[in-house]
Amino acid sequence: MADHASCPLCSTDAGHVIWRGADFRLIRAEDVLLPAFYRVVWTAHVAEFTDLTALQRMSCMDAVTLIEQTLRARLQPDKINLASLGNVVPHLHWHVIARWRTDAYWPQSAWSAAQREADTAQLDALRARLPAVDAALAAAFSARFGAN
Repeated sequence: MADHASCPLCSTDAGHVIWRGADFRLIRAEDVLLPAFYRVVWTAHVAEFTDLTALQRMSCMDAVTLIEQTLRARLQPDKINLASLGNVVPHLHWHVIARWRTDAYWPQSAWSAAQREADTAQLDALRARLPAVDAALAAAFSARFGAN
């Protein structure tokens, strides 16, 4: 499928770009309550994972795995959520979200109603760590998938 100007993942970066390659980009979403929310966004406008070749699928999942490994090593979250929904934006992308039992949505999904007030001190402390996490992700992606 060709890129579509009306698709927000085709027409914008849809977040803070950490790394960009020919097939996909890694972005950190701008989520106030879940600051360690990353996405792998496929470059071509395809809706489904099976629209990719077998090699592309392996590369995409390798990227998702690399994000999860880095977030676990750098942030020690209670859980990593992985999702590829595409119901609202039918452009292939994977969500990789570091979660803590203290986050506003826990134990529900990131798209649920908040379960509690956000702890602003914890969020601020997490946000302060993200530049180092982003740098580690950029280095890991460049080493695995090629220069940014």
